[in-house]
Amino acid sequence: QIAADTAVVLQELMASLPVSAERAQAVVDAEKKADGVLRQVRERLESSIVTPFDPEDIQKLSNSLDDVLDEMREAGDSALQHNIGAPLPGVDELLRILVQITAKNVEVVKGLRSLRGLQTLIDEIERLESEADGVYRKVMAELFSGRHDALDILRWKDVVEAIEGAIDAVEDASDEVQSIVVKHN
Repeated sequence: QIAADTAVVLQELMASLPVSAERAQAVVDAEKKADGVLRQVRERLESSIVTPFDPEDIQKLSNSLDDVLDEMREAGDSALQHNIGAPLPGVDELLRILVQITAKNVEVVKGLRSLRGLQTLIDEIERLESEADGVYRKVMAELFSGRHDALDILRWKDVVEAIEGAIDAVEDASDEVQSIVVKHN
């Protein structure tokens, strides 16, 4: 749920440029909260004799979910540190997909309790990630179209790559869930 909430915060953050340090802190705080959850998962794995799934699978899934938050933090940090002041066409579309895909990921993770009905959600995550790839290519083409100065290209490139990285990390997490489902069905 942390990732889905943070995606909405990042979307709002990028909708009102330039980014202020106070608003960017919400993304940082969410990433730190997620790091705390990851530490708790590791501690429980180390102290548990029996787990519902293979400990390695739980660790891989946790790491993938952590990567989602790390990438979102990088996007927010880069927008703040690069002092991005004007929107770039298509970034809002990438952020819309990020919000949707993280919401679907919440449903997938909740579905681990029953291991039922997950394939439709995983397929939707794959579809959204594929859509994001197309949007990413269009945004990068716009960025390098010659209509932007060199500094804006450098500033936006980090942000766009981090947003795409967060979307890819959600798909990686759903791949881990799919692996768990295959092992336990």
